[in-house]
Amino acid sequence: MDIFSVITLCGGLAFFLFGMSTMSSSLEKLAGGRLEQLLKRMTDNRFKSLLLGAGITIAIQSSSAMTVMLVGLVNSGIMELGQTVGVIMGSNVGTTLTAWILSLSGIEGDNVWLKLLKPEVFSPVAALAGIIMTMSAKKSRTKGAGTILVGFAVLMTGMEMMKDAMSPLAEMPEFASILTAFTNPFLGVIVGAVFTGVIQSSAASVGILQALSITGGITYGMALPIIMGQNIGTCVTALLSSIGVNRNARRVSVIHISFNLIGTAVCLAAFYGSDLLFHYAFMDLAIGPAGIAMVHSIFNIATTVLLLPFTRQLEKLAYLVVREDQGEKEKFAFIDERLLATPSVAIAECAGKTVDMAHLAEKTILRALALLEKYDEKTAQEVIQNEDRLDLYEDQLGTLLVHLSGRALSDEDSRNISKQLHTIGDFERIGDHAVNLLKTAQEIHEKSIKFSPPASEELAVLLGALKEILSLTTRAYAQGDLSMAAKVEPLEQVIDGLVSDIKSNHITRLQKGHCTIEIGFVLADLLTNCERVSDHCSNIAVAQIETALNAYQSHEYLNALKSGSNAAFRSVFDGYLAQFAVKKEQV
Repeated sequence: MDIFSVITLCGGLAFFLFGMSTMSSSLEKLAGGRLEQLLKRMTDNRFKSLLLGAGITIAIQSSSAMTVMLVGLVNSGIMELGQTVGVIMGSNVGTTLTAWILSLSGIEGDNVWLKLLKPEVFSPVAALAGIIMTMSAKKSRTKGAGTILVGFAVLMTGMEMMKDAMSPLAEMPEFASILTAFTNPFLGVIVGAVFTGVIQSSAASVGILQALSITGGITYGMALPIIMGQNIGTCVTALLSSIGVNRNARRVSVIHISFNLIGTAVCLAAFYGSDLLFHYAFMDLAIGPAGIAMVHSIFNIATTVLLLPFTRQLEKLAYLVVREDQGEKEKFAFIDERLLATPSVAIAECAGKTVDMAHLAEKTILRALALLEKYDEKTAQEVIQNEDRLDLYEDQLGTLLVHLSGRALSDEDSRNISKQLHTIGDFERIGDHAVNLLKTAQEIHEKSIKFSPPASEELAVLLGALKEILSLTTRAYAQGDLSMAAKVEPLEQVIDGLVSDIKSNHITRLQKGHCTIEIGFVLADLLTNCERVSDHCSNIAVAQIETALNAYQSHEYLNALKSGSNAAFRSVFDGYLAQFAVKKEQV
């Protein structure tokens, strides 16, 4: 083995890791927000959690990414600690699929069907198909599928390069003498753990072991402890991800580490203990890529079956290791930055926070409107606090969404980000107008201002329309209902007409001496803020419709919507016009 073999080995490893990373990120992107939806369905049913953990890990091809995602979700208060135990176990089972895929590199034989399964045959075909899909497809999902194929081809090419680079080792006596050291199971566990911890991927370290096994120098006795150690090494990622998180999130890492340590210790003791009694003959036999995949699967499935009944005990162990601090309240991250590693999950959580923001904005306006009828200092403070929370929402969400928009995203995720970026500012401004209404209510209270009976009736109609448009906008946004969102603009037009009519009636009353200039100033502030709130509701509904239709010409959309030929708009408009109308003040 010369320097060129070492260069080929390093290049093969680089291709292998890059291909695996590309596959993982493309699969996660293709899955979109469905990952988050699956995780939201978590229950206390350990078997369901196990299956979901295995399924998601297969989808993103990374148990480490799965664990980091869980730490982030628990740190954000989205998932409970108990829900993660089954998922962690399932991720260990799901990661075994990669080893079976990589075992294709060890296929031998002259049969035409066997030859088709060899990586050197199908990898170029997969790469060509992937490139054609990536370059010619218009849909992002098709492009994503093409990227997965290219990533897979690169991964298998790297595997072949490592296999070719390592083949001369079979004839080196020095290499054989080094391998004899791995007959010590404890040394094998340590080597497997350290190597996996360095590259932070158990799937990759198993793949490298499979490439090494093609030399014929690796026996079952050597491979078994290394594979067990690899499961311990993959905990390094979870350990690193637990830095700077709350206690519950740190317990996720403890469960992951405990599960792998206990499983390895029990399986190691049980297997080698029984080997002393029965002297397994296969221990000295050479192991191939398929044998490694089989051992890897058996070990992970056996560990899961062994510890699945003890999920609650693992949770209790995590509480013993990371103890409660009675004097400190648990703090949750707004949205944990670790979720940025899986953009689709982070975007889905941002969407959930934006819906929370919508409900908070509506609640804040309703509290402010209640102060117009009966001023209360406690409610006034609540309005101010809610407005501060809305400011925080906009700041945090805006930063995260801008960061996420620079990632490679599916069309669905891109539209989701666009909708949120277009709407969070409007939700925040609604909170600002709630504070303005609060100040108006405070002035009315302090100066004991009384509106005339006609003005009070008109305001009641206007505020009823305002509450209706707020409810309509919030429900449409939260439910993703485009037909409901389409009703917002007609109502906004009715509110604009109401404001104009109330202003006109006030001027008439002022001329008759039925009203004062001071009341006029208060009324003008009130009308302006109500009109602005309805404008923001319109902006939110239009952004929701435009992003769903992938069209961003708001002026053209609104002009088309309000054109005389739009029967649907006219019908809704006339309905609201009949519901919310004020009498014209006679001159």
